[in-house]
Amino acid sequence: MSVGGPMSAGRSGADPSGGFDSAWCATDLGAYRPCRYTYQHYPYDSLPPLNSAEFTGTFRWLGGLREPVAKRVRALDRTAAKLAADGLELPADFVAFQTDSALYLSLDEVSVTGCWTDISAPLPSPVEPGAFLLRFLRDQQDCVIWYLYLRPSGETFVVYSGLDYEYEYQQWRDGAETAIELDDPEKQRSAITWCAPSFEEFAYRFWVENRLWRALHDDDLAGLEPWVRDYLSHYLPTPA
Repeated sequence: MSVGGPMSAGRSGADPSGGFDSAWCATDLGAYRPCRYTYQHYPYDSLPPLNSAEFTGTFRWLGGLREPVAKRVRALDRTAAKLAADGLELPADFVAFQTDSALYLSLDEVSVTGCWTDISAPLPSPVEPGAFLLRFLRDQQDCVIWYLYLRPSGETFVVYSGLDYEYEYQQWRDGAETAIELDDPEKQRSAITWCAPSFEEFAYRFWVENRLWRALHDDDLAGLEPWVRDYLSHYLPTPA
């Protein structure tokens, strides 16, 4: 990984969002990126671009992988078996992170809005047959919930929603009212937003932004690694 971190000079012209609207749901970065509420939906193209080639599943920016936790390996093995029955598999970067003894709570520990890891069972996509959602992170008040989105083609990316689909499906099975019609694919598509092409890219941006928030609000940017501070250079005015 380069000294400056996995930043990119720009984005390719390809649309990676899998047919969903794309955005990033997050809080402010001080004066660099204001936020009116706890969270705001920032256009994906407005974010600092990242170099996807740098994200190889090793999590070098977090110090690399350590020893797996047997209990977490067993839990994810059960999830993987359920997905395998539908011809799907968990992405390797997600498995490595979520089973690693040093990494798996990294997002919880850095979150400034009380987000916490909460991995669900596989949940059928309400948008397309054969695809599944897997919740992995949620805000403490469920303002936003993040999921892996897994397709039969092997394509996997990260999405977010204001809906807890595990709860919504339980309501539907119980004959109770749901927040939105689960059998209306177009309404459901509007409730799901693409936010990262891979789990590691999501984790990187989430981790960097939350560390920056703390440093900015504590007036301690100098205490951060240069490659973390470099993320803010995207928001500086372009010299004339």
